[in-house]
Amino acid sequence: MRRNSRVQAFKMIFERFFTTAPVDDELWEELNEKDAVFTKEIFDAYTENKEKIENKISTLLVGYSLDRVHKIDLALLCEAITEIEYLSIPAPVVINEIVEIAKIYSTADSPKFLNGVLASAIKGEGNA
Repeated sequence: MRRNSRVQAFKMIFERFFTTAPVDDELWEELNEKDAVFTKEIFDAYTENKEKIENKISTLLVGYSLDRVHKIDLALLCEAITEIEYLSIPAPVVINEIVEIAKIYSTADSPKFLNGVLASAIKGEGNA
């Protein structure tokens, strides 16, 4: 399981919403070498495709704009879209992991919200 890598990538994406400074070394130090490689893949793919990823998410939101989405949920959505579209990780695996991470780091309503948005993504909605 790559949960540790995903949690760290989520934290890095979340941090990126607030600063363009290099990622805090503490986040890298918490990972073993294998987890660090996957975390870097996710984070690099996100940073290279940030605008496309956020545009994709904005087309999937019904009745919301990106600025109204809880930042933790937005970071999790960004990570999920990155993994599905840019790393070719199977969508069911990604969605399950993202929902489980949301249960720890976000609100009680977040898993349902994230599952719904990501289900729309894999059905091909929001292809702008």
